[in-house]
Amino acid sequence: MVILTGETLTLDEVRRVVDDQETVDLSEETERTVMKSRETVETMVQKRKTMYGINTGFGKFSDVIIDETDLETLQLNLIHSHACGVGEPFSEKVSRAMLLLRANALLRGYSGVRPVLIRQMLALLNAGIHPVVPQQGSLGASGDLAPLAHLALPLLGEGDVVYQEKRMSASEALVDVSLEPITLKAKEGLALINGTQAMTAVGVITCLEMEKLLYQSELIASMTLEGLYGIIDAFDHDVHRLRGHQEQIDVAAYIRETLEDSQFTTRQGEKRVQDAYSLRCIPQVLGASWQTLNYVKEKLETEMNAVTDNPLIFSETDKAVSGGNFHGEPIAFAMDFLKLGIAEMANISERRVERLVNPQLNDLPPFLSPKPGLESGAMIMQYTAASLVSENKTLAHPASVDSIPSSANQEDHVSMGTIAARHALQMLGNARHVIAIELICAMQAVEYRGTDKMAVRTKQFHDSARKIVPMISEDRVFAEDIKNMANWLK
Repeated sequence: MVILTGETLTLDEVRRVVDDQETVDLSEETERTVMKSRETVETMVQKRKTMYGINTGFGKFSDVIIDETDLETLQLNLIHSHACGVGEPFSEKVSRAMLLLRANALLRGYSGVRPVLIRQMLALLNAGIHPVVPQQGSLGASGDLAPLAHLALPLLGEGDVVYQEKRMSASEALVDVSLEPITLKAKEGLALINGTQAMTAVGVITCLEMEKLLYQSELIASMTLEGLYGIIDAFDHDVHRLRGHQEQIDVAAYIRETLEDSQFTTRQGEKRVQDAYSLRCIPQVLGASWQTLNYVKEKLETEMNAVTDNPLIFSETDKAVSGGNFHGEPIAFAMDFLKLGIAEMANISERRVERLVNPQLNDLPPFLSPKPGLESGAMIMQYTAASLVSENKTLAHPASVDSIPSSANQEDHVSMGTIAARHALQMLGNARHVIAIELICAMQAVEYRGTDKMAVRTKQFHDSARKIVPMISEDRVFAEDIKNMANWLK
């Protein structure tokens, strides 16, 4: 069980909750902190102190004072009016991560919500009830307003959810698990939607999946080196220690260790003096991709435990302060940066695919075809890989540089962080398909040479992958092979 404190959540704990369905609870001490914050809000309301979003309107309406009898209606109206996302829904993984991250942020005790609201979120999470949240519609400042409004609806018994692999109304799912809908009190609607949890959740899922794919990319690149009689000298430790980047040093070490017992690798001068960059510079490029990932992981772990609400309630000094912690710029920049690492991981993989299939660049059968001319073999797989990396180049354009004013220019600079995160996850899917194609081609190449001479580690991986995609003995519909291999890698 993962115990939330609002300050200590890790990427591994998110993975356990999202992937392994581990249950979640909160500590008693944390609950007391939340309750104290709530009491501060209620005291301020009783004193009729003017506080943004508690007894005023929102955005441009911040100067409109709301009557005390309408404070609950104000919060409900906020959720209803802001739930206007469009497009395909986020995956259940992302929805699950959003619930976890929003609950964790509220637990810091600066949002002024009741503990019962947080417990309702955790109850949905533990029951496997996942709100249906449309992907599009967030500007990434004033928080992820539209996505988080959709996330909030099921707490009230409204909107749709996915429960036990079926899409249904939230009210139906709540009945099934004996949960009563929540009625929002002052401040609570705003507290639910003023945050960066959509972009952060997508970012976390992207990072967890990218980490796995980077390891796989190193192993698949090692197999490609075998298929092309790669020169192992380029991975000598002395070369990489002189550059000094630890990630580059680590990738080179991994490839050296993986291929230490391979009979396919060559020394410089045996077959050629140097390899092409897509082989020789694997540590430099993948090491740089690891650097983007490590940077983004650090920013995400900070954001996962951050207070991104507005206004913030400081119980110690009995004050409510309007600020801008909801602005997603740190995560927008981070996800735009991560996109570069994803793009280049795929770019260099596609170039290795070209070296595997191009008869002018190797001594293998043209396009790895069993009957060149009559059968095209892997020719069009390279086309697909090239198309995907080209699409990634378009998606890699930074979303964070494109701000559009909103709310009658009250909210005149926004981050577009959720777009950056969504594009990063989309790019990762593209990259996975490219790397799946490289694996299919690398396996074919080493089989032409004889798998008995492979390194133990690459041979084991080859044998496992061959259970997913059979050898190319004749032309067939390769789309199924690419899909199955990508799904296996995921």
